[in-house]
Amino acid sequence: MSRIELIGISGRSLTAEQWPLLRRCAAIAVSRRYRPLVAGLSCPLIDIAPLAAMLNTVEEALAGGDVAILASGDPLFYGIGRTLISRFGPERLRIHPALSAVQLACARFHTPWDDLAVVSLHGRNGDDMPGRVLRHHRAILFTDNRNSPDQVAARLLAALEACEDHERIAGLRIRVAENLGLADERLTSGSLHEIAADRFSPLNMVLVEQPDQPLGIRFGLREDEIQHSRSLITKDEVRAATLHRLRLPATGVLWDIGGGSGSVSLEAARLCPGLSIHTIEKKPEEQANIRANIRQYGAYTIHLVSGQAPEALIGLPPPDRIFIGGSGKQLEAIIEAAVGRLAAGGRIVINAVLAQTEATALTSLQRLGLRVASSTLTVTRRQYPDGEPHVFNPITLITGDK
Repeated sequence: MSRIELIGISGRSLTAEQWPLLRRCAAIAVSRRYRPLVAGLSCPLIDIAPLAAMLNTVEEALAGGDVAILASGDPLFYGIGRTLISRFGPERLRIHPALSAVQLACARFHTPWDDLAVVSLHGRNGDDMPGRVLRHHRAILFTDNRNSPDQVAARLLAALEACEDHERIAGLRIRVAENLGLADERLTSGSLHEIAADRFSPLNMVLVEQPDQPLGIRFGLREDEIQHSRSLITKDEVRAATLHRLRLPATGVLWDIGGGSGSVSLEAARLCPGLSIHTIEKKPEEQANIRANIRQYGAYTIHLVSGQAPEALIGLPPPDRIFIGGSGKQLEAIIEAAVGRLAAGGRIVINAVLAQTEATALTSLQRLGLRVASSTLTVTRRQYPDGEPHVFNPITLITGDK
C-alpha cells in the first residue's frame, strides 16, 4: 500500500533525512512558499491549495506510489495533519514533524511556553477575539489575514477603551515573530498602540502578555463584590439558581436582557469562558456598572449592548440561551422577539417578582410552543450570632425549552 509522507519544514532548507523520502515519492504536494526547496526534483508537484482539490489529486497520485506533503512545522499542531488522518486514515500516513511555529517563536522571544494558552484565530469572528485572548495571562496566537497582528492590537485596544480599562492597556505587551526561519525574519515588541500602527507579514505568531490577575473563585461572587446601584442586583441565592436553570453550554451565545449590574453575565462569563455573552441594558448608570465589572474581572467575553429590548436585539448573533431579568413593561414583545431568534434546543429563563410578570411569561412561552416549567424561591438570610431573619420577596424562575 502506498503511503503519504507528511513532512514538517522548519527553516530555509530540507534536512539530510528528508531528501531520500522525497526522491522516492511519485508526487509532492507543496505550497508556493516551499516550491523552491524541491525545484530540483523531477516528480509532479501538486498545489496544496485549494485544499479539497489537493486531497483529490493526492488520492489519485497514491495509485502510482508514495506521495509527500510538505507542511510548516509540526503538521499535527494546528496543521494539516488532522485533515489528512480524517481523509486517508492514520495507517496510511508517516509523519515527520519539525519544530512548531510556537516553539520557534518562543525560542526567539526567550520565553518558556509550557504555561502559554494557544489561541487560533483562523477564520474566527473578530468580535469575540478580545474575550478569548484577555482571559489569559499569556497567550500565543495563530493569526490570519482578517486577524493580523495590527488588527488584533486594534480590537484589543477598542475593547479595553470601551470599558475605560486604562490599567490593562498600560500593562499589556505584544510581541510578533514574522517569517520564522526565513531570511526576512523579524521580531517586534510594543504596546497596543504601537502594534496597531505597524504592518506585518502574513506569516507570523503573536504573543500577548498582561500582568497576572489571579482568577480566585470561579463561581460564587457575593453581592458586595459586584458593583451595583441601590441594592439593584440579582441576589446571590437567586443568581445561583438562575445559572443552574440556564444549563449553560461551554460555547455558544447567551443573551442577558435587562442586565442591570450584569451579575448574571459576570458569573456566566467566569463559569463558561468560551461563551459569547451579550448584555442588553438601557440605563446609563447600570451600563457604567457593567463596564466596571467587566474591567474588574477581565470579563471581556461580555459584550455590552446599550439600548432597550426588543429593538436592541436586532443584529445580535442568534442565542443558545436567553435570560430575562428586566423587561421595562415590554415583556410580551421581548419574549416574542427573543424566542423567534432562539436556537433549536435552546432555553430561555425569566425571573419574575410580580404576579403579572409571571402570568405574562407563562402565557407567552406556552403560546409560542415552548415546554414550560417554573419554580418559586423564597430566600431567608440570617447572620450569626444574632440570627435575625431577613426575608426577601418570593421570585419565580420560569423556564422555556424550544
